[in-house]
Amino acid sequence: MNNKLSKIIATLFILVLILLGIAINDNFDDVSVGDAQIDNDELLQVHFLDVGQGDSIYIRTPDEVDILIDGGPDKNVLSELGKVMPFWDREIDVMILTHPHSDHVSGLVEVLRRFDVKQIYYTGVLHTAPDYLAWLDEIKKQGLDLKIVNEKFTLDLGEEIDLDFLWPLEDFTNKKVDNLNNTSIVNLLRYKDTQMLFTGDAEIEVEEALLEEEIDLAADLLKAGHHGSTTASSEEFLASVKPETVVIQCGQDNSFGHPHLRIIKRLQRLGIEIFRTDNDGMISVYSDGKQIALTR
Repeated sequence: MNNKLSKIIATLFILVLILLGIAINDNFDDVSVGDAQIDNDELLQVHFLDVGQGDSIYIRTPDEVDILIDGGPDKNVLSELGKVMPFWDREIDVMILTHPHSDHVSGLVEVLRRFDVKQIYYTGVLHTAPDYLAWLDEIKKQGLDLKIVNEKFTLDLGEEIDLDFLWPLEDFTNKKVDNLNNTSIVNLLRYKDTQMLFTGDAEIEVEEALLEEEIDLAADLLKAGHHGSTTASSEEFLASVKPETVVIQCGQDNSFGHPHLRIIKRLQRLGIEIFRTDNDGMISVYSDGKQIALTR
């Protein structure tokens, strides 16, 4: 009797797992890119998570490499990740903290406690906010691999997929900086013929410095700097990037007035399509290497 009961329980457990797998897969139907219907397994996925007034970007490559750029202001990043990551996947291959403001770092503390994080990139800039110190403490407790970003380099994420680190170009390790926004890590994600530029909270001073470096910044999609504030997204920078689409990560009715109307008008005048997490919720981007498609 005990044997039969054990077999029944085991069978039911397997059925539950199968049903869960079906439910998860139903959330990831095939995506239309251009005229083609392409299986998600062939696509690069970039999800701008709806974490309120903050930034968090989750990237998953066709080879199932998981990258998380920033974690937003609280643990809501966990529920957002639950919507886009397979339930059995508890690993983050690469974590990037663009800069240590609370609306970028706080959620990463909980991510460290719930996921097995392989590599971490940050600038090492000096900051004494409790949530940033908690993040550093958790890394130290777990003995994780922590790397300083202070020059240009490229991470190979798989076949024809690269993540360029374009900024900062100086060592901020243990340095006190007046404007932490301008220490933000800037990344360019390249997949075959498509490119996406992520600028953290970098402001016009950083945009100008990148232009002076004569880097090819052209991108299909730009994540607007500093939540759509007038301190970023200058005319000259937009002219160099030439994005077809801009994503703005900000919270509904936030106290900063992000995004600023002047930036919205500027983008509209340039014919750039605008997606906003405060209005659209999570924004998902898919690339087959030739073009990108966005869904709200």
